[in-house]
Amino acid sequence: MELVSVDIGGTHARFAIATIAEDGSITLGEPETIHTEDHASFQTAWEDFRDRMGGSLPPRVSMAIAGPVGGEVIRFTNNPWIIRPALIGEKLGCDSYCVVNDFEAVAHAVARVSEDEFIHLTGPDEPLAPTGRLSVLGPGTGLGVAHLYREPDGTYRVSATEGGHIDFAPLDTIEDAILARLRKRHTRVSVERVVSGPAISDIYQTLAAMEGKAVAEEDDIDIWKRGQDGSDSLAAAAVDRFCLSLGSVAGDIALAQGGFGGVVIAGGLGYRIRHTLLKSGFAERFRSKGRFQSLMASIPVKLITHPQPGLFGAAAAYASEHGISEE
Repeated sequence: MELVSVDIGGTHARFAIATIAEDGSITLGEPETIHTEDHASFQTAWEDFRDRMGGSLPPRVSMAIAGPVGGEVIRFTNNPWIIRPALIGEKLGCDSYCVVNDFEAVAHAVARVSEDEFIHLTGPDEPLAPTGRLSVLGPGTGLGVAHLYREPDGTYRVSATEGGHIDFAPLDTIEDAILARLRKRHTRVSVERVVSGPAISDIYQTLAAMEGKAVAEEDDIDIWKRGQDGSDSLAAAAVDRFCLSLGSVAGDIALAQGGFGGVVIAGGLGYRIRHTLLKSGFAERFRSKGRFQSLMASIPVKLITHPQPGLFGAAAAYASEHGISEE
C-alpha cells in the first residue's frame, strides 16, 4: 500500500511516497523538500509535490504537523498555514488520512527503527528499554517533545505534548543574562526560546554583550556555521552554551515524563550538531538534577540518525491508526 507521507515544520515541508508492506514494514521514496515561505498554503505545496511526481499521487496521506492537531482548524506554531482536517479528502483527493503532531510522528519512528539507527550520547551504552516510557525531543525551528510507552507484548503507545513551551529555568549567570535579554521581548520565556535553531542568535548576542562587543544582528544559520567550523570563538561558545541548555531541558523532560527507559534526541539540528554534543557539557547538564543525579546517570540517551524520522514516523502513525502492525 502506498501513501503520501508529509512532515511540515516551521521552515520546511517534506514529502515522500511511503510503502507499507503486508508485514507492516515501511519504506520511503526519495523525499522532496519545499520551503513553507514559498507557498501560500499547504494545498499549493501539495500541488507542487504532485507536479514533481508526474501529476498523480496515492489517495492516502499521513501528515506530521509542527503544532497541536486537535480541533476543526489546525494552526502551525511557526508558519502561517492552516489545515482543516474535514476538508482534506475534498481538497487533496484522498480517501483516507492521518494527522499527528510532528514529534508524535518522530516517537513512532523511534519505536520502529532498528538499534543501529541511534548513536549513544550519555548514560549506559545499552539499547533503549524494551518496555516502559521513553522521552523524545528535538530542536528545530521550535522544540518538539513527545513520549513513547512500550508495552510488554511488543505494542506501543505515543503521546504528543507541548513540552517545548514549559518555562526556561536558568542555572548560572550566563543563562540569567540570556533570560533577561529574552524577557525584554517575551513576558514569559519558554525553553523553546533558548533550545531551538533560531535561539542561537539570542545566545550569541548575549555573550557578545557580556564581553562588551558590538555584533550585528544576523541569520542564525551563519552563527551555527561559524560555531561549528571553528572560525568564530564567540559563535563556538554560543553553540556550546546551547548544548548545555539542551542537556538541562532533556533531563527536565525525562523527569517530568518519567522517561527513565531512555531519552532520544531527534530533529535535523540535533543530527547536525551530534559531534559537538558528544564533546560538550550536554551529558553533565543532563545528569545534574540534585538528588536525582544517580537516576539520571542510569538513563540511556541516544540520538536518532534516521535521515527522515518525521516522514518515516508519519507513515508509521498511519499504519498504527489503520491497524497495520509489524510482524
